[in-house]
Amino acid sequence: MKYLKFLLLFVTLSTFSQQGGMWIPSLLEGMNEKEMTSLGSKLTAKDIYDVNNSSIKDAIGHFNGGCTSEVISPKGLILTNHHCGYSQIQSHSSLENNYLENGFWAKNLKDELPNKGLFIEFIVSIHDVTQEVLANINEQMTEKEKQSAIDKASNGILKNWPKEDWQDSKIKSFYKGNQYFLFVTERFNDIRLVGAPPNSIGKFGSDTDNWVFPRHTGDFALFRIYADANNRPAEYSENNKPYTPKHYLPISLDGVEEGDFTMVFGFPGRTNEYLPALAIEHITKDYNPTNIAIRDAALQVINEKMIADDEVRIKYASKQARIANAWKKWIGENLGIEKSNAVENRRKFEATFTKALKEKGLEDKYGDILPEFDRLYKDFGPVNIKHRNFIEVFLVTNELLQMTFRTYQMEQAMSKNPELFDTAKQNLIGRLQGIHKNYNVDVDQGVFKNVMPLYTDNVDASIYNNTAFTNLDTALKLLEGSPKEVLKNINNDAAYSYAKPFIEEFYNEIDKEFQQKNEPITALQTRYMTALMEALPNARYFPDANSTLRVTYGQVRGYSPRDAVYYNHVSYLDGVVEKYIPGDYEFDVPQKLLDLYAAKDFGQYADTNGKVPVCFLGTNHTTGGNSGSPAIDAHGNLIGLNFDRVWEGTMSDMNYDPEICRNIMVDVRYILFIIDKYAGAKHLIDEMTLVHPKK
Repeated sequence: MKYLKFLLLFVTLSTFSQQGGMWIPSLLEGMNEKEMTSLGSKLTAKDIYDVNNSSIKDAIGHFNGGCTSEVISPKGLILTNHHCGYSQIQSHSSLENNYLENGFWAKNLKDELPNKGLFIEFIVSIHDVTQEVLANINEQMTEKEKQSAIDKASNGILKNWPKEDWQDSKIKSFYKGNQYFLFVTERFNDIRLVGAPPNSIGKFGSDTDNWVFPRHTGDFALFRIYADANNRPAEYSENNKPYTPKHYLPISLDGVEEGDFTMVFGFPGRTNEYLPALAIEHITKDYNPTNIAIRDAALQVINEKMIADDEVRIKYASKQARIANAWKKWIGENLGIEKSNAVENRRKFEATFTKALKEKGLEDKYGDILPEFDRLYKDFGPVNIKHRNFIEVFLVTNELLQMTFRTYQMEQAMSKNPELFDTAKQNLIGRLQGIHKNYNVDVDQGVFKNVMPLYTDNVDASIYNNTAFTNLDTALKLLEGSPKEVLKNINNDAAYSYAKPFIEEFYNEIDKEFQQKNEPITALQTRYMTALMEALPNARYFPDANSTLRVTYGQVRGYSPRDAVYYNHVSYLDGVVEKYIPGDYEFDVPQKLLDLYAAKDFGQYADTNGKVPVCFLGTNHTTGGNSGSPAIDAHGNLIGLNFDRVWEGTMSDMNYDPEICRNIMVDVRYILFIIDKYAGAKHLIDEMTLVHPKK
């Protein structure tokens, strides 16, 4: 198609500022390779991505579909973030063996703990299939007809694409539907927990420090991939062996200095860098504040209960972290958008775009786009807020309402097809068991009382005294009997009868309206992307993140978040001790770590100034999903572990600004120090390849 040819030419000829961007690793040759070299990289594009030979991409794994991980030994040892493996660490914890509080370190392979449902997926190869996917698309089609043709073509391509029996394939859209790539993948399902520091290291600073520099958090955990006798993916078996990787990352002991090249390689989740100004304004002034308020109300209850009760702290540790993470991120996003004057700058860019349309004779073709955005968003805004508020209340913050929502889904499946009764019931049983594994009625009722008034005036907390869902045994009894009996049981339950009208309203009105009004915006965003590239060919665009493998490169840099304040590029163990508050759930420090600090027993992991570095900053463009991504030096060695962004820089999902946006990484020397000197797990260090590229 014409716009595809233009896009390929555009990517080849345009220029870029060398900061920001999430680039497809199979397309690095040319401009990207030159930019990396100018920033200090010694790597070639083939060092990073090569189908026929071992390359860095073979060490990068998608961790459970939401984070990134990397192979760091020839025995399949995996490094990722502590917060990425948090639910697995939590699932193995109890009051008797509290791995969250005390940490966990397997002394040998037999001690490593299996994790049901956990997987790591590697990219085998990437292929441009745009022409095949869009072969039957024309401008006369409706959006539904286009999507149907794209789905049909994609399914045909996937069905006939050559791959091994143990491999899989999938097709993903890029540039808002202007380009499509096929990924051949390998998924490993036998993943075992090897080591994790205690919360007082892996989660040090918790909510207070989250998204804020200077960070002093050892946010890492170790897992291991196991494979069958042929080194192929397999379900858990005692007969499986540690995986022998195609590539693993050597680890540099030389540390970082300001200006050093950094490459972050991972699976960023979602960005929207090409939104119109009014969309950014809607998100930060209307959409985010309502959701922040709901999560704030939930966290008030959860935090208070966790501080007061050890059992609640274990049960709600993962939930609290998940709720708090986005809550604080949205607050920082709003601050960054305001500080960078992003909305006004985007309007100026749109004026430049409009002028270019006139100069190039494209006004008739694309001149309606920005006015149409304005019309659509005015109509879309209210339902977008209501739609997300429902999700926040019924699926994110309150567990009783989540149980009623899942029950409603079962009822609908049964009503549409009675033959699905057994399958739908078993799915619901699994959901209920998963929720009740870490459920506390008092906490949940408190959350309900706090969040429900933010959604509706009809608040009835008495349902907690008259429902079977707050106890797993009584909840499961509701599902006993014939389909008719089950439907009668659930509809007589106080909580279900209370929640059902809200859920019906969501499905029958809110979600339908949301989908109806969002569809033309999505289609217009695709046109806008095409128009931008045609009207402004000297600008350079990277595809938005979509949970596919990407490379982002930059340099180690400090930054100034506000007037008269400057943050150095690195933090040290000294800062951990400075923040230490005995017994505090966020800032307590293990006695052994204090003893190591007092004795200056740092081994080979201290900096040239005799201090142990903990975290450092870079200009890499990251987002959710990059958690656990390796920070790689100019020679392809591991130097750090990405886990966060600075608070003001969370706006980079919509507006990357190299002056403000910084990613935060754990220095790999702190990780090694904790494994070796704190945990005494030198056998894990011995698996790794430690190098001195600067010497």
